Amino acid sequence: MAGSIPWIVILIGVIAPGNTSDATIPGFVYGIVISLFVLFNCFGIVQWKQYRAKGKWADYLRGERVYIVLSLVAKTLLAWQIFAGTLAS
Repeated sequence: MAGSIPWIVILIGVIAPGNTSDATIPGFVYGIVISLFVLFNCFGIVQWKQYRAKGKWADYLRGERVYIVLSLVAKTLLAWQIFAGTLAS
């Protein structure tokens, strides 16, 4: 529940950036918001699986490794999207 408030604020900022006519958001920003939303929700799924501790997820280190990989993937994807988006603009 607490994690939904920041995403609602981000979506409001992206969907309705302002009242000025020149307040346009580049297309790559929508891709960034969507991909980060999906990847950050994967952290919650991993946490849920870790707390259940069934099967492969009973090993605490497995969850920590998945957190590390998810963090690396999310940050790398964000960097490449920003890099590609600014070059295209």
